Amino acid sequence: MSKQYETVFILTPILSEAQAKDAVEKFTTIITANGASIVHEENWGLRKLAYPIQKKNSGFYHVVEYAATEGNVVDVLETEFRRDERILRFMTIALDKHSIAYNEKKRKGLVGRKREESTESKTENA
Repeated sequence: MSKQYETVFILTPILSEAQAKDAVEKFTTIITANGASIVHEENWGLRKLAYPIQKKNSGFYHVVEYAATEGNVVDVLETEFRRDERILRFMTIALDKHSIAYNEKKRKGLVGRKREESTESKTENA
């Protein structure tokens, strides 16, 4: 039975765009090499952190949603996160059916910021 996961990780801000892209590629390769398939991938870019981590105030955020049939994908991925000095923080969550449905709606633009922005522009035009 396939289980779906979502992993958010923060890369150190001292990386160039190319280095950050290489790091993301490394982790997505680990996911696919361990039998999982990537459902959705999103780069949030450089953002300010809520509190300093390793004396850094910002980081490159990246989100990967993937489906795995075996449970060891998460263990392998998190071990690699711990070993890589470019990673400031990471978090993996197992998605239930409601989270999966919400993420699908969000990708279609039915919920989230995109919808709020469109309703704000309609009220400004009125």
